[in-house]
Amino acid sequence: MSALARNDRLPRQAPATAAPWARWTPVVALLMALGTASNAVAPHHGSGTPSGKPGRNGVGDSLFPHLGNGGYDVAHYGLRLHYVPETNHLKGTATITARATQDLSRFNLDFTGLHVRAAKVDGASADVVRVKDELTLTPTKAVGKGESFKASVTYDGTPREIEDAGGDVEGWVETDDGSTALGQPTGSMAWFPGNHHPSDKATYDIAFTVPKDEDGDPYDVVAGGELMEVEERGDRVTSHWRINEPMASYLANVSVGYFEITRDRTDEGLPVHIAIDPDEAEEAQKVKDLVPEITAWASRRFGPYPFSSTGAVVDHLPGLQYALETQPKPYFYEAPDEKLLVHELAHQWFGNSVTPRKWKDMWLSEGFATYAEWLWEEEHGGKTARETFESFYDGTHDESGGIWDFAPADPPSADRVSDSPVYGRGAMVVHKVREAVGDTTFFRILRAWTRQYRHGNAETRQLIALCEETAGKDLSEIFDIWLFDETKPSRG
Repeated sequence: MSALARNDRLPRQAPATAAPWARWTPVVALLMALGTASNAVAPHHGSGTPSGKPGRNGVGDSLFPHLGNGGYDVAHYGLRLHYVPETNHLKGTATITARATQDLSRFNLDFTGLHVRAAKVDGASADVVRVKDELTLTPTKAVGKGESFKASVTYDGTPREIEDAGGDVEGWVETDDGSTALGQPTGSMAWFPGNHHPSDKATYDIAFTVPKDEDGDPYDVVAGGELMEVEERGDRVTSHWRINEPMASYLANVSVGYFEITRDRTDEGLPVHIAIDPDEAEEAQKVKDLVPEITAWASRRFGPYPFSSTGAVVDHLPGLQYALETQPKPYFYEAPDEKLLVHELAHQWFGNSVTPRKWKDMWLSEGFATYAEWLWEEEHGGKTARETFESFYDGTHDESGGIWDFAPADPPSADRVSDSPVYGRGAMVVHKVREAVGDTTFFRILRAWTRQYRHGNAETRQLIALCEETAGKDLSEIFDIWLFDETKPSRG
């Protein structure tokens, strides 16, 4: 995330001269419009009791104990979705390809709000039990440890907008001309069932169907990854998006509405996809130039760009008040300033490619993305990183409020995982490491970190080990004082 209120979540623009994303009919029709499932879930009773044991409800995250599920690892989500903006109605079938990590008699999926109509495992009907935000699927035959399997869930209804303790919303959020799906930390379960913990990353195919509007014009649909094709069938248009690099589910996004869409390439040939709401067009003109510039700068500083394209979605949603580092096109609720663009694009390395294994380690994402802002300013004629550090320490920085409330590596509760210590003091930790090891070693550490854990998950202890190994020195005092101790250290 990035922050106005130290959250990484952001608004949109008027039609300009750029051509919209191609609305063409594909040569090969890969996509099918969603079918209608009209019946409630009917329990299916197998001929006997499956062997194996149930998968655990939750992965044991200390901040979100029931988020995610045990017993399997997801490899791929295939989502076929049909959405009607005028009624905010969603129909979907999620096909989840996974591998069992134990002999599995039944397993859970995180899912909230929508009505489940049917479920299958490997093509056979499965029993479904729902308790609050958990679906439990029981296949007719247990899945053996190490075996791959496919689970599909068909569902429909009005997807939920979820409000957190601080008043921010996530999940399926309506806009003035459509909607957007925002997932951090738990919102993705509002529009598709899955293993919704960042430790279980997967690839995605999203086939998203919308009817044309009352004037016969198609809505724009923008999602993560690459647009594979667009198919028009009568008054329906289906866009097929593919995310080939592993992604935590909270980074998945689909935005529906009217956008000015441009497709370009960086000087290095990397595709740049930018969607701007017409209401934000004037304010967001610089976004088209800044995205490739910042991406190139960050690639020099942090290592090769980890995804197949870069970009941004600039929507118009004034009540949201946060931006989100959706992969690989960050989502902004209004035209972002330069610093916020830097923050969200830096997340493509820190948070999206290298994803914290536990929510408690979110400082690895937010601290580094915040420090990227400091580096950008230092290298573009602004304050040095040391001067920014001092302003946070002295409390004179406008984002320094509350940074001493708790240790960055130890948020006290789920509703504080995006609070100031995770951002500002997390960046202070990064700066103290830089001062201790020198610039040459520091940037070697950053590039080694993004290379070693590319497209994977990592924890704080692994960063500490990498820092000490690369620097050839004990850095425990710095981490003990600045990362793990909640009290304000003496100036140093």
